[in-house]
Amino acid sequence: MAVQDRVRTSGKPKAGTAERASAVGLVLAAVATVVWSGSFVTSRALHDSVPPVQAAFWRWIVAIVAVAPFAAREAWRQRELLRRHLGFVTLASLLGVTVYNTLVNQAGLSTSAGNMGMIMAASPVLMAVCERLGGARLGARRTTGMLIACAGVLLLVSKGSLTPDFAAGDLWMLAAAVCFGSYSALLRRKPAGIGGLAFLFSTFVLGALMLSPAYAVSLALQGGFEPTAGTAGPLVYVGVFSSAVAFFAWNKAIALIGAARAGVVYYLQPVCVAVLSFALLGEATGPAQLLCMALILGGVMLGAGRGR
Repeated sequence: MAVQDRVRTSGKPKAGTAERASAVGLVLAAVATVVWSGSFVTSRALHDSVPPVQAAFWRWIVAIVAVAPFAAREAWRQRELLRRHLGFVTLASLLGVTVYNTLVNQAGLSTSAGNMGMIMAASPVLMAVCERLGGARLGARRTTGMLIACAGVLLLVSKGSLTPDFAAGDLWMLAAAVCFGSYSALLRRKPAGIGGLAFLFSTFVLGALMLSPAYAVSLALQGGFEPTAGTAGPLVYVGVFSSAVAFFAWNKAIALIGAARAGVVYYLQPVCVAVLSFALLGEATGPAQLLCMALILGGVMLGAGRGR
């Protein structure tokens, strides 16, 4: 009888291990979200001094240099596997590296930060939809949490108005949200044999290569930018932290808890931006903003849980 009990329990995943993996995934998703929130504040310094395509290109060059000492050797060892799945890696590079951040930079030239935040809030919804189309079950609890958090985000970035005046930049931002949501959902299908660092390094290199023709055109038409502390500092931040650190954390979080669940944590970004704005810029937070933050945090806690 004891032998039969051991056989029955040996095939089941350990509850403690699953819960630890879930907790790590949520923490990593939160780390990526906080770092990306900081990049919104930092990148503002580049809007008037560095063209969008050039900012995106140098961001990924910095990211490649930062990741190479840790990932280049693993990528070289797995080169045959990466070549075998070149189509998948190329698509992930195109969506998450080449196109997404370039569209965000472009959108910032002709739309408000409030509209950008509101439209970007669609990304977790797109992640969940893509996972559902892929056969994943979201469950009532996760769906409800996602909707509550989404309502809080919309109220926060629109200041209570749900009728924003869409500009050309809003369309760029909508395209960026679609790219990021699709990239996050795609990560769930990453071939099992490819290591996280090898995948990260490969997408950075391929993404920068695909961005090179646009960079050359921008350089020819708009000229280069002056590498000063005001331009190099933000590029180093977005290259090292918002790219190397945040993308590694986000990719790992997707692998552990899935795009839909990590997407719920992503709703924390407007809250983080508000806190950073208060701490760095002295912008006050009123009762309406606190209510919206409570909705977001409540939705995240509800939707990020393991229960359905």
